[in-house]
Amino acid sequence: MAVAKGIIGQKLGMTQMFDEQGRAVPVTVIQAGPCTVVQRKTVARDGYDAVQLGFGAVRDKHVNRPARGHFKRADVEPRKTLGEFRLTDCDQYQEGQELRADLFEPGERVNVTGVSKGKGFAGVVKRYGWHGGGAAHGSMLHRRPASGGATGPARVFPGTGKPGHMGAARVTVKGLEVIRADAERNLLILKGAVPGAPGGVVRITKAQERPKRVARARLVKTKE
Repeated sequence: MAVAKGIIGQKLGMTQMFDEQGRAVPVTVIQAGPCTVVQRKTVARDGYDAVQLGFGAVRDKHVNRPARGHFKRADVEPRKTLGEFRLTDCDQYQEGQELRADLFEPGERVNVTGVSKGKGFAGVVKRYGWHGGGAAHGSMLHRRPASGGATGPARVFPGTGKPGHMGAARVTVKGLEVIRADAERNLLILKGAVPGAPGGVVRITKAQERPKRVARARLVKTKE
């Protein structure tokens, strides 16, 4: 799905700010950029419009030969993280161009994608929020998932909740409001929480506007 604009950043942590009414608002501070345009893809050559951004410094010894040639072709310094964003219009971007946090403006809505915190192996009560079994004396089913389908269909359906690895998955939080964009320090302050632990890499894209609901008139029959 094509987006209007996007950038790669690193989550620094959470804090709070105060609005005009004096209420504390939880915010997340993200180091958004600077990102360098490493490659620009077009419909004629690649079948779609997109730009590839590079974020974060990396030591030269950690860059292999294919990656070194890829960066050399664009005449840019090697970057630690590469991310591709499909855009509706790529003519405004050129290879070697630098994008900063002022790509977004205060008041805009953005979607943030990152890897959630890993919780290790977890049961169904913690993993899915199930209430568990009875807690009376003699109960053998306090926090277990009970039958998975053996009493009826005699098989376990796909997608049935079971204990397993929790977290460490790709998660997207939509519709976060941009509180402040500091281009000098490359800081983007968003209202609310974003996925992942401090230091994690996140993708920030502009949220699509929701279509407005149109009220439909209802015909009411009246008795003559």
